[in-house]
Amino acid sequence: MLMLTDQNFEKEVLNSKEPVLVDYWAPWCGPCKIMGPIVDELAQEYSGKAIKFGKMNVDENSIIPSKYGIMSIPTFIFFKDGKPLEQFMGVQKKEDLKRKIEGWLK
Repeated sequence: MLMLTDQNFEKEVLNSKEPVLVDYWAPWCGPCKIMGPIVDELAQEYSGKAIKFGKMNVDENSIIPSKYGIMSIPTFIFFKDGKPLEQFMGVQKKEDLKRKIEGWLK
C-alpha cells in the first residue's frame, strides 16, 4: 500500500505505468475506518497484478485533495494513464469494489 502525499502524488499516481486506486481518508473518519481494512485486503489480493493501491490522508495533504474536489471522505478515485477515470464515495462492499477493479483491468 502506497502512502501518498502532495509531494509524491505525481510520481506515484500520475506517472504510474499501472492504474492506481487512491483512497482519500482521515484518521477521525468512521466510514474511512470501515473501508481501510477492505482496501488493505484488496491491495494484498491484487499484489503482483497490474494495479497499485494508495492512501492519502486529507488532514496531512491539502493540495491534491483540493485539486480533485474531494469534499467528503472516504472518496476513491481510479487513475489510469495519469487521468481520473472513475470516482465514488462512502462505504463500499468489498465485492462491489472487486467488480469495479476487474472492469478497470480489462
